[in-house]
Amino acid sequence: AAPSTGSGAGMKDKLTDRSPLHTQLREVIRAKIDEGEYPPGTCIPSESQLSEAYGLNRLSVRSALAALEYEGLLHSVQGKGVFVTAPKLERDMETLGGFRQTMRERSQRPGTRVLLKALRQAGPLYAQILGCAPEEDIWYVRRICQANGKPIALEEIFIPTDVVPGFEEVDINLFSIFEVYRWNGIYPVRGEQRLAITHLDPAEARLIGLREENAVLEFSGATYDREGRAIEFSRSYTHSDRCEFLVHFQR
Repeated sequence: AAPSTGSGAGMKDKLTDRSPLHTQLREVIRAKIDEGEYPPGTCIPSESQLSEAYGLNRLSVRSALAALEYEGLLHSVQGKGVFVTAPKLERDMETLGGFRQTMRERSQRPGTRVLLKALRQAGPLYAQILGCAPEEDIWYVRRICQANGKPIALEEIFIPTDVVPGFEEVDINLFSIFEVYRWNGIYPVRGEQRLAITHLDPAEARLIGLREENAVLEFSGATYDREGRAIEFSRSYTHSDRCEFLVHFQR
């Protein structure tokens, strides 16, 4: 059920004439989300309820809700209402760690669904990145990464076969690839990552619950061990409305 608005807006929620009314309503709803009055997963009051509570026309209410949905704070479900989304997952771009470790550090339940784990030829591009011959076989992993059961990224990983002997026997739905590295005495110490904004084709977008027109964050880069050897190249396409990324700056 939608949270009650009471007989009207509270004193702290009253709108003024100092700025556009739809902007003020947007900030009131944002505050209620931030303060936990509208917790994640709940349905907020309907357009008509908000219109009555704040004395606004439906167009102004719709504009406020649309702005919050664009920011990823709300999600509209046709025929059911407008729901508060889960908090975005923060990931520190300066810290090297696997997906499962990163999610656990943020109190999220990590999960992966492997779509493909197979050998393929490195080819010129990945041979140059991974320091092997183009005709050599490398491991190719394609998987969906999940947080609390929800898909947040489509990921591809390319690994030289000599890095992880016996990799074909490991169930990477159960164990993280960083765990596999550790079992083999390999410790990632350095990485580089590039960020781009792109779109997936329709079939790939559906895998992580997106429409074709939704943009995704594309992260790609190599990871290196203590000897400076490239141990993997990865590329992930991440929900832009479910993750935010932190970068520290220092003089």
